[in-house]
Amino acid sequence: MQAAQPIRTTDFTVPFGAFGGIGAQGFSLSRSDFTNDPGIVTALQAAGRFSYSPVLVTTNPIETFSCSSAATATCTNASTLDVKYSIRVAAIDTTNDRKVNYDTLVFFDAIRGITAGPFHAPSTGPAYAKFGGENAPFFFEGSGAKVGAAYFVSALAPDLSTVRFARYGANFIPRNTPVLADVDDINNNIGFWRPQADFRIPERLSPGFTNFPDIEIETMYEDMVKTFVRYQADIGERAIKTHPDADLVMVYIEQPDGSEHQFLLTDPRQGTNPADPNSIGANQDADKVKRYASYIRFAYQTADKAVKRIADAAGRDSNVIVVSDHGFAPFHTSVNLTNILRNAGIDTSKIAIRTSGPAADIYVNLQNRELGGTVDLATYRALVTQITDAVKNAVDPNVRFNYSLNDQRIFTVVETRPLQCDAGTGQCLSKTIGQDYGDVFALMAPGYNFDGVQNPGVARKGDAAFNAATTTLSMPNFYGAHGHDPELPVMSATFIAAGPQIRQNTVVRRMRNIDVAPTIMRILGAAPHQVDGDVLREVLR
Repeated sequence: MQAAQPIRTTDFTVPFGAFGGIGAQGFSLSRSDFTNDPGIVTALQAAGRFSYSPVLVTTNPIETFSCSSAATATCTNASTLDVKYSIRVAAIDTTNDRKVNYDTLVFFDAIRGITAGPFHAPSTGPAYAKFGGENAPFFFEGSGAKVGAAYFVSALAPDLSTVRFARYGANFIPRNTPVLADVDDINNNIGFWRPQADFRIPERLSPGFTNFPDIEIETMYEDMVKTFVRYQADIGERAIKTHPDADLVMVYIEQPDGSEHQFLLTDPRQGTNPADPNSIGANQDADKVKRYASYIRFAYQTADKAVKRIADAAGRDSNVIVVSDHGFAPFHTSVNLTNILRNAGIDTSKIAIRTSGPAADIYVNLQNRELGGTVDLATYRALVTQITDAVKNAVDPNVRFNYSLNDQRIFTVVETRPLQCDAGTGQCLSKTIGQDYGDVFALMAPGYNFDGVQNPGVARKGDAAFNAATTTLSMPNFYGAHGHDPELPVMSATFIAAGPQIRQNTVVRRMRNIDVAPTIMRILGAAPHQVDGDVLREVLR
């Protein structure tokens, strides 16, 4: 690799945003929650905002929270930090149609009041969210870490008989000292880190969304997809325009990953209602399947627009490479690995299980290896063998779901740490088991995933009633997964390249993600040395 000094420098780095301490929440109000407030009317008029129907304001705050004025802390729903917020909502009618037609909600901090602006990023002033429009960003004025959220109106009856809206989760850009100037540049020119598509809303894990109709929840998610990817493209454009002589620019676009997790509803074994085991096959909700397909198309289109903006900012004399890190597969069954092992008679108090999507690492709490290890060598050997057998023999006997499996076995890859080597038992490595792997590594077939287990759990059609202590297979609450065997075609990733040093009309039949870095190095004139991948010579001029 190229030495860092004196000829390689990193000029601009923006850390990926982080949770600002306050999760998303849904709110349901009605006309009885609003009243007249002449002071708010005056403040709105001073801010240049007028209503063709009488302004109505929530009698009480819809929420209170607090943030720290210190840059080292964020916010909380409690009132324990030094900067307090009390959020009220005003309803205004911006339509001059001589009818009562409230169409916009104004979210403001009652402590600071409604101010006229102008506002300079990251400040936003009140959030003016119009029904049918995008979310309105809301900066938590005075927060030291520069935290903000956004409000989105999902239902607003003209007479306020029905009012539903969301406050998206709070976010901020981590204020890492080495790149603090870059963080401040984005906060002060693009704005605070915008809310990204939040799976907790469509899965109804965040409070307040239980009674929201599906279509409103889905609309919120699409709103976050659009505005967050646009924010990421804004950052990419600014990075390029403020550093026109950069040799290498790398920008991460979050979509379509999040949308495929939520909406990849393409398998008849997937329940269109996560709470209804009968909503599979012919009983799937056809309209929902169609909607979900449109959401994935929208995510690709949104990401495509962002890529175009960034490529246009880079200019025609730049080489542009678009790459994804994995494919996607639908899944219909959530798997509880702890119960698989318990049902096989394994003492799970002696092991640690780490799962990610369809992959699992299982660690035995071995003495003299693990901190506080309790398992002796003889027991270790026996446990590794037991775990391996239990995982290899795990099956799905339900014919409604298992027809894509080989001999009903849900695991396609099971690798075990060698039990004997010069380094000593528990320290052995192999071509497939590295230092940080579990003593047993297991990977499931497409259609099965360790994530998505509901609480309370929901049994699949044809299975026994759900039992939290014994059930191994159940209905999930979302639909798409990655992390399966990378050799599977469904896990194939994207590679698109264009530019003056890229051959035109060339198709790469097979490549690996580890080939991208050495190819970029060759374009930059740096000789790849001691890297795992190969230069894709067939794509270069």
